[in-house]
Order: sequence, then structure tokens, then C-alpha cells
Amino acid sequence: MRGPGGWWRRKTTPEKVETYTRWSFHFFAMVELVTVGLTVAPVGARLGGLLLTLVAAHAAVCLVTVSRALDWTRGRRPQPVRLLWTLAAVTVAVTATAIGIAEHGPDGESIDSAAGGTVGVVLIVGVGIIALGVRQRRRVFGVVGGFAAGCWLVSVAWGVPVDAAFFAAALVWVGGGFIAFTAVISVWLLNIVYELDEARETRARLAVAEERLRFGRDLHDVMGRNLAVIALKSELAVQLAQRGRPEAVAQMVEVQRLAHESQREVREVVRGYREADLAVELAGAQGVLAAAGIDCTVSGATAAGLPVAVQSALGWVVREAATNVLRHGDARRCAVRLRVREGRVVLSVENDGVESEAGAGAGAAGSVGSSGSLGSSGSSGSGIAGLRERLAEIDGTLEAGPAGRGLFRLTAEIPLPSTAGPSGPAAPSGPASVATVRSVSEVTP
Repeated sequence: MRGPGGWWRRKTTPEKVETYTRWSFHFFAMVELVTVGLTVAPVGARLGGLLLTLVAAHAAVCLVTVSRALDWTRGRRPQPVRLLWTLAAVTVAVTATAIGIAEHGPDGESIDSAAGGTVGVVLIVGVGIIALGVRQRRRVFGVVGGFAAGCWLVSVAWGVPVDAAFFAAALVWVGGGFIAFTAVISVWLLNIVYELDEARETRARLAVAEERLRFGRDLHDVMGRNLAVIALKSELAVQLAQRGRPEAVAQMVEVQRLAHESQREVREVVRGYREADLAVELAGAQGVLAAAGIDCTVSGATAAGLPVAVQSALGWVVREAATNVLRHGDARRCAVRLRVREGRVVLSVENDGVESEAGAGAGAAGSVGSSGSLGSSGSSGSGIAGLRERLAEIDGTLEAGPAGRGLFRLTAEIPLPSTAGPSGPAAPSGPASVATVRSVSEVTP
């Protein structure tokens, strides 16, 4: 963006705050020069020029110190220790010279006023700028107290009355303390602004990463079962076609339907509007397992009265369980049961895919997996882990493991809102009704 204010608009919020902080303390140095310049104007060219030159040198060192100290605060350069000591030495030198001119120079009210003003402004600004380069608050208090005490000692040493010296020291303590406090607060606010900006960026990156994980999980859940079913039905269609059976056409029509459904579901996943329907998933699991020759029964409460979030989560459980029964193990029977008890809905999926009692652990992995779906190679997937994440979002739990001789059970439990959910088990109907599906062997010779 071009224009007089374009460079400012291009800055981020922390950069604007840092620029404002720099300008503020640079302004203190310039105010010091202008104030002393107005004070020494009536003094005369010689003494006035001397004081103004000393203050100009002090202001220049202050400007450099501000930049270096703020860079150190942001971690861009090491702490400017030598520069801080240089500023302290210049401050002391200018103060001592001004007090000496006031006590031993020409008499006159204008001389005393110019020298006193120079001492006060230089000490106050110098203390405040030095505080920018000090991190610990105790050291800041030490700097303010040290300069106040030094002002009193130098004043007494040059013959200034004790009460006047005490007043000057008190002025340095109050004024320098105020500027030092301003410096400490400014640095603290600047660091807070940068930390908040970093936290916001981190939160944005985490949100993007979480969304990518959610998208990958959804895509895995959607395509995993559908591709497994397409492969199964395609294989069945090949076998039927080789035997000259007309059912091969119906199977390929079903493969085509599943392919179109997969396309639609992927589009919905991308849009972020897809929710799994429990009744549809139960009916789909029956059909899929039946096509694989697995006897499947669905029993228990109806899914119609459950909240949408609960149905969606349990629909994903049914889908993942059916997918793993198809992919892994050698199940012949699968039982799905939906129950509502004591304000909680419980869905269990049990199959006999565990090959032997000794290999229960392996069977568990082969059937569903303890931490995710596993293929024949034993590599872990993300199915069960993704389900646990989904259920955890609504305070649900998921358990998977052997359930007896040759059996493996996956159980999902979700608490129901007090005003939602069916009152108890009801006679199942529709797609979720109790049914025993014919195996593939009944349609093949």
C-alpha cells in the first residue's frame, strides 16, 4: 500500500506498539534538549552554549540507548551494558558541570535557574532511559536511588545547602522514578503484546492442524468402509460372472451406487456438513456384512429418539466396527446391540473373529485393534483413535478387547442429556430391527 501512512498500515500490531514505545522515549530525549535550550537562552552564548552542547550529547546517547535497549528487550542484540555505563557517566558529568556552574560561575538568577533545570532534566531522563536496559526491578530501584543519592552528594560537595540538595535529590527520586516506572511498564506491555501475538499465531496453527486431522479422520472413516465394500462386491461380482450368474449385474450396480455415494460423502466432508445417521449405518452394516457372508443381528433400543450428536458418534462407531470386521479377522457372526440405561446409551459390537484363545491379543488387533484399525501387516491405523476422539468430545468412552473364547467386543458408551433420549429399550423397527441376513453362500452354488 502506497501513501504517507502506508508504512504504518503495513506493520503488525506488535510492531506498531514497539514503534510507539521507541518514539515515546525518543521524545523524552528531545524534550530534554528543547527544555534545556529554552532554559539557557537568557544565560548567554558562552555558558548557555556549553550547557546546551552537554545536554545535546546526553540526548544523543539517550537516543542510541533507547534503540539498543529495546532491541535487547526483544532479543535482537545483547544487553548494551557498556552503553548504559556510558549514559550514566555522561549523566553524572553533565550534572556535576551544571552544579559547578551554578555554585562557582557568574552570579545571577538566570544562571541558577538554567543550571538547576539542566540538572533536574538530565538526571530524570537519564535514569528513565537507563531503566530500559535493566531487567530486574530491584536494579531499577537501585538505579533511581543511586542517582538520587549521588545528586545529593554532588550538590553538598559543590557547596549547595543541605536542604536544597535534599530537595534536588527528592526531585530526582520522584521524577526519575516516574520515568523508570514508565519504562518498566512499557517494556512489560511490549513483551505481552508480542507474546499474545505469538499465542494467537500458535492457536491459529493448532486450529489448522486440528482441522487437518479431523478432515483426515473423516476421510478415512468415509472411504475406508466404502472402498472395502466396493472391493468385496467387485470380487463377488467377478465370481458370479465367472459362473454365469445374473446376480453379477446387481452386484456391479451396487458397486456403482457405492462409488457415487462415496463421491457425495467426500464432497460433504470437504464442506464440513456431513453427519453419520445411526439407523442408516446399522442398516448399511447389515448389508455389508451380509455380502461378506457374516451373520449380523441388530437388537436393542431404537435409534430414533437419540440426540443428533449421539447418533452421529454411534454411527461412526458402527461404520468403523463393520469396516474392521470386514478387513481383519475371520468372523462368521456379528451382533450389534443398542441399550439405554441410567441416562447413558451403550452400543456394543461383538464378533467371533478371534481365531484362538492363545492369540486373543492378536485377534483383538486383527478384529478391531486396541489403538486403531490394523491391517494384516500389523501397522496401526487411525480408526479407533479417531473414534475415541469423537466420543471424548461428548464425554463418551470406547473400549475394545477380547470378550471370551474366540470373541471380540467393541463397546461405546455416551451420556445422554437429561431431556433427550428414549425412556428405555423399545422394540426395534425399521432399518435397525432384529434381522438375520443371509450369507453369500446362500446365493452362490
